Amino acid sequence: MTRPIGQHLIGGTRSAAGSVVLRSFDAFTGEPLPRAYLEATEEEVNAAAAAAMNAFPAYRALPASRRAEFLEAIAVEVDALDDDFVATVCRETALPAGRIQGERLRTSAQMRLFATVLRRGDFHGARIDLPLPQRAPTPRADIRQYRIGVGPVAVFGASNFPLAFSTAGGDTAAALAAGCPVVFKAHMGHMMTAEAVAEAILRAAARTGMPGGVFNMVYGGSVGAWLVKHPAIQAVGFTGSLRGGRALCDMAAMRPQPIPVFAEMSSINPVVLLPEALQVRGAQVADELAASVLLGAGQFCTNPGLVIGMRSSGFDTFVRRLCQSMDKAAPQTMLNAGGLAHYGQGVQAMLAHPGVVRLAGGEQVGAQARAQVFKADAGLLLQGDPLLQEEIFGPATVVVEVADRDELARALQALRGQLTATLIGEPDELMAAADIIELLQDKVGRLLLNGYPTGVEVCDAMVHGGPYPATSDARGTSVGTLAIDRFLRPVCFQNFPDALLPDALKNGNPLGIERLVNGEKTRDPVA
Repeated sequence: MTRPIGQHLIGGTRSAAGSVVLRSFDAFTGEPLPRAYLEATEEEVNAAAAAAMNAFPAYRALPASRRAEFLEAIAVEVDALDDDFVATVCRETALPAGRIQGERLRTSAQMRLFATVLRRGDFHGARIDLPLPQRAPTPRADIRQYRIGVGPVAVFGASNFPLAFSTAGGDTAAALAAGCPVVFKAHMGHMMTAEAVAEAILRAAARTGMPGGVFNMVYGGSVGAWLVKHPAIQAVGFTGSLRGGRALCDMAAMRPQPIPVFAEMSSINPVVLLPEALQVRGAQVADELAASVLLGAGQFCTNPGLVIGMRSSGFDTFVRRLCQSMDKAAPQTMLNAGGLAHYGQGVQAMLAHPGVVRLAGGEQVGAQARAQVFKADAGLLLQGDPLLQEEIFGPATVVVEVADRDELARALQALRGQLTATLIGEPDELMAAADIIELLQDKVGRLLLNGYPTGVEVCDAMVHGGPYPATSDARGTSVGTLAIDRFLRPVCFQNFPDALLPDALKNGNPLGIERLVNGEKTRDPVA
């Protein structure tokens, strides 16, 4: 029987003790959707955190193969979410059904990929240093190291990816793989979507015998602070605005026990155009770049928001073609009214700046976003003007013309940290661009040649992160299998008898994993 009010999921049970009514809205009409939710009380948030902590010892102690089974069961449940579910997500986000179906597949694929990581065993990071021969002045102890989950993780759902970066998204998958129970804060823009996915996770948990409290979910716009400050929470995963991410970082740092916040926040993802490429295929590049800017109404964290080229007739022709392509684009419905309002504010800030002119686009059309192209004076970038460094979350980009290679280098040096940077060039000029590549790799987490940053492959080698303010910690990634590292910490055992060691460090190597033994990688048992 359908429950009239959506409920929080706490320790495997349901709760709705609050009084503040919340609703999702139809992204196309703005009308409230029929299902109501109650904002979590502080007591409910505390209960969710406590449930996660209670589940932590038993969940972390499970063999990695059992956690892998859980992740695979989640994948099966996510794949089984039907057409009615897809229609609900479309209503809450205005994203097309094809996009949702693809994101559903990506979400389940992430779970299966982390299950592969668990079975592979390299996440243990097993290292063994055996005692040195007696010829050493002081015999070395038997020292062994592996990695364990840090504890319960708070995960905040993203607005722009209602599946892949939300309830069962990459942060949740990485935390569960690491052995860390999750308390998930549903995004206010798609609460019905979050509820359906959370129910799928709980079905998977029941089917695989996971401890109660391994996954918990609460609703509410003001519950995040309670969650981050709760002493049971040991790490935070966040995808959203710079303002929101920074607030969480500051809260976490002010706790009696500070904890890490892995926040993906703000990026303008510069695209650098080299002259020969524009002479050879400038029109093609302009059309492809426009398509990348317009994809998903520009609501991608990897949206190319800054285009830099050197002064030339080829660059002039490219800019004209880019503007033509952007002007042809039909207005698009954004994820929600709040996102549309923020996009409008970003556009107005550009229009109000004396060093910026609008080359394409126009006034907003009703409740839809219109594509925009702006041109900014290169001096603004060189002087570190903050406006050029701020993300406009929507279908807009800024073109900057630099005089020559020297000014290009100085412009790139002035950039803040980014998720991505793209270099478009012909083979010979790319080979001569080692200095540009060197500059860019200091600024970004992912560097592309002759491609476009929208679209992030889920694989072992992917980095979806970058220096601040792209993320709060450039050493991590929120996409790809390295994402598990954020929720693990090393533990060292010295002079332990074999029987007391974890399986990953025992002499016989019962897990059959590759380990670093006395500086050499091997799967062999230790004598």
